[in-house]
Amino acid sequence: MQRSWMLEDEAAQLAFGARLAHALTQPLCIYLTGPLGAGKTTLVRGLLRALGHTGTVRSTTYTLLETYTVAGQPVCHFDLYRLTDAEELEHIGARELFDGRHLCLIEWPEHGAGWLPVPDLELALQMAGSGRRLRARAHGPAGERTLEALT
Repeated sequence: MQRSWMLEDEAAQLAFGARLAHALTQPLCIYLTGPLGAGKTTLVRGLLRALGHTGTVRSTTYTLLETYTVAGQPVCHFDLYRLTDAEELEHIGARELFDGRHLCLIEWPEHGAGWLPVPDLELALQMAGSGRRLRARAHGPAGERTLEALT
């Protein structure tokens, strides 16, 4: 199942992140793809704020992983842009985070290819003038339920 949306500006990206937060019925593994500056972290910021996080949400480019607990739910925000070897994820103990109890948001998942689990949902952001085109693709029942709730 696939869907797409046009997000006109940063406010629309934040709002979509909030809609996604409200559509979640269980922890998922979500891939976020797109070029630098496409708004992957902005979308994550909107999602986390909608879940109740009030602190800073920064790009995890230099730390690879930032964890949050919001509304009693563990959320893991990965940014694999600077990952040089997917095995590094094993060394930071990431495997235990893909246990179905953590919401995992993964930017630049292609850098973890061969190691990461199949996502429940893929969100691809592309530049479209001053806005962004977002394409969502579900993998499996949990992703499909979430995508249906977004439409």
